[in-house]
Amino acid sequence: MDFTKVAQKYGTPLYLYDFGHFEKQYRKLKEAFRGRKSLIAYAVKANSNLSVIKKFADLGAGADCVSIGEVKRALRAGVKNYNIIFSGVGKRDDEIEEALRLGILFINVESEAELKRVETIAKDMEIEARISIRVNPNIDPQTHPYISTGLHQNKFGVDIETAKKLYIYSHNSPHLNPVGIHFHIGSQLTQLSPIREASEKIANLVRHLQVLDIDIKFFDVGGGIGIQYSDEVVIEPYDYAQAILSTLSGLDVTIIMEPGRYLTANGGYFVSSVLYEKSNGDKRFLIVDGAMNDLLRPSLYNAYHKIEFITNSTSSETSKGDIVGPVCESGDFLGKDREIPKEIEHGDLVVVHSAGAYGFVMSSNYNSRGRVCEIAFENGEYRVIREREDFEKLIELETKFL
Repeated sequence: MDFTKVAQKYGTPLYLYDFGHFEKQYRKLKEAFRGRKSLIAYAVKANSNLSVIKKFADLGAGADCVSIGEVKRALRAGVKNYNIIFSGVGKRDDEIEEALRLGILFINVESEAELKRVETIAKDMEIEARISIRVNPNIDPQTHPYISTGLHQNKFGVDIETAKKLYIYSHNSPHLNPVGIHFHIGSQLTQLSPIREASEKIANLVRHLQVLDIDIKFFDVGGGIGIQYSDEVVIEPYDYAQAILSTLSGLDVTIIMEPGRYLTANGGYFVSSVLYEKSNGDKRFLIVDGAMNDLLRPSLYNAYHKIEFITNSTSSETSKGDIVGPVCESGDFLGKDREIPKEIEHGDLVVVHSAGAYGFVMSSNYNSRGRVCEIAFENGEYRVIREREDFEKLIELETKFL
């Protein structure tokens, strides 16, 4: 990646994505499940740029969506409707109705109350709704509490006993067709044992449902495979596949995976320019043009990202300091207590690695800052896949009310 060339051509801050890396990750995961019916449903929430979704659609991927907006993005980018899953704990009636009208693969239901709303809406539309139920296996995923989803203390899914009752209810309803089962215990998973344990619990539930003549066709294992931000020991796709497949003996199901971060994170970079630096006593601050509104993960999760400095200096001397942005918050930082080159100047580049997931999608216009542009690198060429927002774009939904 020629970060200097890209920064000079498109300005900073910006996001840069390596589409070759995206494809490599997709193929590695797909290959791990070779010999079994499987679908990779890309988790759109990780990076919802239309060109990114299209890249995966062209490779044969489906889409895991958590809003009707993401469903529409997936369709617009070329994902087939029968490869789209609609999840999320809070779906409005109009979202449910539109998802049913669009004929997606299934709606992933997360509560009894939601199931009844889907049934009512399907009845009014005089159709049968294909559904799965998200089961919460109550397993500690051993990850950050904000991205843990598989414990009873989390808001997602229903417990196994409740799931049994909902499947029986759905099986007996003329307006519900329970075709799938779903679990997702968390994100940034680096241990196999919680994945295997969760899969075994849910597979046993499927066997129980078979005895009741409830035919589950899709076994959705969610996403969450971790990536390396620093020194994490990550799960290999083959080992991940074997952990799941070892629990499915005797079951003829299509395995659905919903990776997001695994596919895009390490193929993305957030590129920012140095504005100036200052010292408050012994504390050193490097002030850059990128901020927490552009890349929120460090502020929100205290997340670590590798940071690279591109300068003209030949000196290798460094000293510790914080890399901070212009936003008017003490929580506005990209990295704290990092080794920063002692000789760094206005216009030098700061490159934040592993920024291809939960980067741009979580950005905002806080402090009336326009969202940055997104650039794709593919087949040796750079191209814009989202333009930088200017001030007029920022206020266009407000001006007519002046």
